[in-house]
Amino acid sequence: MKKVDLFYGMLIGILAASLGIYLFVALFTEYEFIEGYSILKRQGQLGKLIALGSILNLFAFFFLLKINKELMARGVVLATLLLTVVTLFA
Repeated sequence: MKKVDLFYGMLIGILAASLGIYLFVALFTEYEFIEGYSILKRQGQLGKLIALGSILNLFAFFFLLKINKELMARGVVLATLLLTVVTLFA
């Protein structure tokens, strides 16, 4: 088992979720990213924001399965589980 592929998958999962968070704040709020993020954090909506951002992990997971990168796809699932734990304690 190549642990590097698992790490790359986790990195892809975290980057995809970060991109999803950025896109959500940029497209669906009238604020800039930093300001919108801090407002959502003050309102206690940070967990929901992380969950919405993690939707892009679904696309990354199926893309990696399609190109036969199963270990990287496992890393994406692991990143999603990590983000779930962060959401629970946020």
